[in-house]
Amino acid sequence: MPSFRALSPSLRPAVRAKVAEPETPPAQSPIERVMVDCGVYVDGKRLPGVYTPADALAKVREVEQAGQEAFVWIGLHEPDESQMKDVADVFGLHPLAAEDAVHAHQRPKLERYDETLFLVLKTVNYVPHDSVVLAREVVESGEIMIFVGKNFVVTVRHGEHGGLSEVRKRMDADPEHMRLGPYAVMHAIADHVVDHYLAVTNLMETDIDAIEEVAFAPGQRTDVEPIYQIKREVVELRRCVNPLSIPFQRMQTEHKDLISKEVRRYLRDVADHQTHAADQIAGYDEMLSSLVQAALARVGMQQNTDMRKMSAWAGIIAVPTMIAGIYGMNFDWMPILDWRWGYPVVLVVMAAICLVLYRTFRRNRWL
Repeated sequence: MPSFRALSPSLRPAVRAKVAEPETPPAQSPIERVMVDCGVYVDGKRLPGVYTPADALAKVREVEQAGQEAFVWIGLHEPDESQMKDVADVFGLHPLAAEDAVHAHQRPKLERYDETLFLVLKTVNYVPHDSVVLAREVVESGEIMIFVGKNFVVTVRHGEHGGLSEVRKRMDADPEHMRLGPYAVMHAIADHVVDHYLAVTNLMETDIDAIEEVAFAPGQRTDVEPIYQIKREVVELRRCVNPLSIPFQRMQTEHKDLISKEVRRYLRDVADHQTHAADQIAGYDEMLSSLVQAALARVGMQQNTDMRKMSAWAGIIAVPTMIAGIYGMNFDWMPILDWRWGYPVVLVVMAAICLVLYRTFRRNRWL
């Protein structure tokens, strides 16, 4: 094959085109950077292909015109205002709810905007650690916002944990449940979050048992700081779990025009699990409060014991100090001052009195 230099000038551009670098892939749109997944479901089964939110909704409407049930499920991770606005424009989400989904740090709640429900869930994750004393964090929290409409589900997740990939895989493998529509997806996500509540509370029970064992162990000094730390984590967990009682209750009694009877039955089971988790957390809170009181009482007893020891040694030391102070005043006329055995006698008297005091304090358990 002739070399590049041997080619005629007219053929060199063609060769350069063949050896040029491959084209770079097209840049992602802003919404694709935060979009975890976007799927279209028809009669409970997911259609193959990759969709943008607008294309997915257009496909759903096309299928609905053909007389079939369909909806789109899109998942987002920490979108900014412009990205969330693009999704809100596609699905007709209320601006106030879209703003809450961007800024996060919302209290668990359920709100209705026309034909769309907006559910806020707090996610929790147990941080593994070797010891509660050395741990800086035991429970970390995040958020999941769920927009549910007639033919769409939009989930917005904040935090590094709480991914919904397992939920999506499980739902993809269960077309019968997916046929119940978008609110079946809401139930599956809520069930996944509440199950994590129970898992985290069970793991925290081990930490509380360890602290309780240390707090009442004989012969050890009590450290109140780990008890306060685990109580702070329980308070954070309570703020995530307890406020969900009202939204789950409202889903049972209200919005019957949106949520089918079958889905409400599933949600009732989730509400039972949430109540169980809330009861466990309340029990942990009361137990830790009792541990704090017991620890403070034990610290007070330790301080009293230390004060008694200090007072006992101060009393013993006061005897030779007093006698030495008296005989150090350098008066001429003092008892046994001119006696040959006066100095040894004084030392023996001081030692005897100190020994009697020491045995007395030991008998009274001050030393």
